[in-house]
Amino acid sequence: MTLFRLDASIRTDGSASREIADIVEAEWLAAHPGDTIERRHLGVDPLPADAWGTAVGAAYVPEEQRSPEQRSAVALAAALVDELLAADGILLAVPLYNFGVSQHVKTWMDLVITDRRAAPGAAPLLAGRKVVLATVRGGAYGAGTPREGWDHSTGFLRRIIADVWGADLTVVEREFTLVGVNPALDDFRDLASQLHEGALSSAREAGKALAA
Repeated sequence: MTLFRLDASIRTDGSASREIADIVEAEWLAAHPGDTIERRHLGVDPLPADAWGTAVGAAYVPEEQRSPEQRSAVALAAALVDELLAADGILLAVPLYNFGVSQHVKTWMDLVITDRRAAPGAAPLLAGRKVVLATVRGGAYGAGTPREGWDHSTGFLRRIIADVWGADLTVVEREFTLVGVNPALDDFRDLASQLHEGALSSAREAGKALAA
């Protein structure tokens, strides 16, 4: 079996989203020792920023008349879709950046949607497939907090992954990751610790369910 893992953190060390994803991956490997883990790290190896527009333009040009750049963009989109469809389980580690979805993840999703297999009107790309989304936020964005409604990433990701692509989505979330980094959040150390432990526990359960 194959697990496809996508990371979007711009950090390779000390990443909170990677910590959660590592636990999910470990549970997968505990259930399927020796399985293949296909990886794509958008945070450190981003996709070309102009690939989406080039692929969109290619859709209006007969294949034999496409430029080399258009052919390359279309091939890249197809390869991204192939990665998803070849996987038995999918793990996405995506932090909140500047109150929105990572630009690298947005580029990835936009490119995927240019492929005919993910185009509007096609069958849901990931219909029924299990996907775990590990997402983290530096502050707190829940109901009643000063930043309520400022998280413009998680809802968007749910909409694309679950509603558009039809995946069986599990979201593992952790907030207050900047406690201990930003002195203004020092009063929330105890709460942040509880949220951290809760996220790690949820990651273990999500990993077991993904591997089942």
